[in-house]
Amino acid sequence: MADLRRRSMMPPPPDTYGAGRSGIPQPVPSTIKKPTANMRMSLTGPALRAPYQTPGPSHNPRQSMMRSQNANPLLQSTTKPNYGRTPLNSSTRHGSLWAAGGNVAPSGSQTLKDTRPLRDRQYQTKMRQEILSYLQGSGFEISMASLANITGKDFRAIFDFLVLTLDPSHPLGQSTRFEDEFVPALKALRYPFAHQIDNKWLAAPASMHSWPSLLGALHWLVEMCKLRDDYFNSGHPTLQNPVDIPEEFDDPFDHRALAFDYFDQAYTVWLDLIDDFIEPNRYLEDRYTRKNQSVQKDLEELTKKLDHAKAELHKLQSSSAPVSKLQNENGLLTADSEKFQKILQQYEGRKKKLIDTIAYEKAELGTGAAHLEQLKQEHARLSEVVKEQNLTPEEVIRMNTDHEMLSRNLEDLKLKIAETHKVVMTLEVTVTNRAEAAEEALDAYTNLLSSLELLPPLPPFQDVDLTLELNTATSNPQLLLLGADIRKVIKPTLSSVAESKRAERASLESERIKVDNELDQLTLECENVEEEIGELERKVVALGEQAEDLREAAQREANVASAEAARLERELAHARTAALASGMGVKSRLQALQFDYNEKMEKISRLKEETVRAIIKNSHDIAMFKEEVSRHLRELREFAEGD
Repeated sequence: MADLRRRSMMPPPPDTYGAGRSGIPQPVPSTIKKPTANMRMSLTGPALRAPYQTPGPSHNPRQSMMRSQNANPLLQSTTKPNYGRTPLNSSTRHGSLWAAGGNVAPSGSQTLKDTRPLRDRQYQTKMRQEILSYLQGSGFEISMASLANITGKDFRAIFDFLVLTLDPSHPLGQSTRFEDEFVPALKALRYPFAHQIDNKWLAAPASMHSWPSLLGALHWLVEMCKLRDDYFNSGHPTLQNPVDIPEEFDDPFDHRALAFDYFDQAYTVWLDLIDDFIEPNRYLEDRYTRKNQSVQKDLEELTKKLDHAKAELHKLQSSSAPVSKLQNENGLLTADSEKFQKILQQYEGRKKKLIDTIAYEKAELGTGAAHLEQLKQEHARLSEVVKEQNLTPEEVIRMNTDHEMLSRNLEDLKLKIAETHKVVMTLEVTVTNRAEAAEEALDAYTNLLSSLELLPPLPPFQDVDLTLELNTATSNPQLLLLGADIRKVIKPTLSSVAESKRAERASLESERIKVDNELDQLTLECENVEEEIGELERKVVALGEQAEDLREAAQREANVASAEAARLERELAHARTAALASGMGVKSRLQALQFDYNEKMEKISRLKEETVRAIIKNSHDIAMFKEEVSRHLRELREFAEGD
């Protein structure tokens, strides 16, 4: 069976380097998927590990004539050439993470000197320890003793393990001589001191003259493996791994990774003889759709806010300026502020009075304490005098008797003083309660004046001060209540205000009577409307009679149509009788009469349905009109009763 896969129309480019090439290109494997053998072959021919050569002419119009611009050595494979791949970005070239240089080791004029102390025992121990730790951590079984006295077999196993770790696709074969692939592999991996290594050292790698340089090469490979692992585990965007790209991204490397993944999938599909890239297109569109979801959501929210702001702006522009309303509110607030200032002044005066009262009470307490101290000193002095006197027993007995009698009198006086103190305290509590009640009454009086807008009073009493204040700190009963005289000023003023309000109420009552008269007139108009409604009901009855007449006319038409149908049936019977004699002509006449009969019957049915619909419509209109009139009457009655 013929192979239908597309193959290259170009011959492979000549190998101009020949044996001078190392044959091992880049240092680490690529994350790019490699095409399998059952797909289309690349249009650029088989890969060669040489610098890019311009391919010869081809008759295939779908060849790729561009080199891949993904120059990141950590993403390239050492087994693929630098051409024959779809470019990620034709104008961008990534810098190498390795030391600068070409694909081959530096020439003799560019020889580098190894500055590491490779022959230092401590430095060698440190390198062996790091190599051992990495190998054991990577699953390679080896001991420190084997590493200290290494054999050629163990050295090759370690070298192959490290090289394959850096590039799993590196062509290392057990059938080839190790000496032939050791130095080329180091040069391909850009080991800067590969020119200082002699292949003869591999025969005895543990010798004193060869082991330091070979140990340094292994240590460099271990460091490169660690660097590779750290780089691949870092999740850096330059890895260009589509799996690690977040839902929302703006990094150019993320866009390039998606683009390269799309090119890779599309190229693979194209190699499978499929020219429609449905799945790659769908995946890329879905990926960017998910990226733009949050942006689209933010855009919708901002659009809603913009619409809301425009609506508010239109509302503000269409409505009148709120200056008048604010001016009215400012006037009300100013009046309230003046009232509050007056009330605050009253409370400030009361506060000063209470402070004076508290200061007076504190002074009285200080005076009482000083008097008590004097009495205590006098008692002590008298006690000393009694001790110094020389009295007889009779005088002592008499003095004891007098002392007992005085003690009893003192106790009686103390009891009377305590009772008097209790009475005074009770009276003080009563006075305090009454003072509080009086203050509450004055506050209620002041609030009532404020609510009645009598602060200041209405003209012509605007010069009269109706406020009252209670002065509980004074000892003169006539000064307890400060303000104008209640009997001579306040009460007559309030009576005059009440009289004026009564006059206003009388005028309002007159207005109410006037409104009642207007309501009676409206009631009369309602009766007139009811009469009009009665007239309309009579018209409705007349319309019902007309509907009945229409129904009777429809019935008559139905009877006429029935008679016509009977006549047609008779004619149809006659036509049937004549058809027996006249043949096909009569049969045609019979069919025409049947059609005419069917049309007449349909017309009769249609007239019946139209008549019934007209009757139902007129009845429904009458019922709706009656219900509307009843609703208007109820609303009018409720309005009249509410007023």
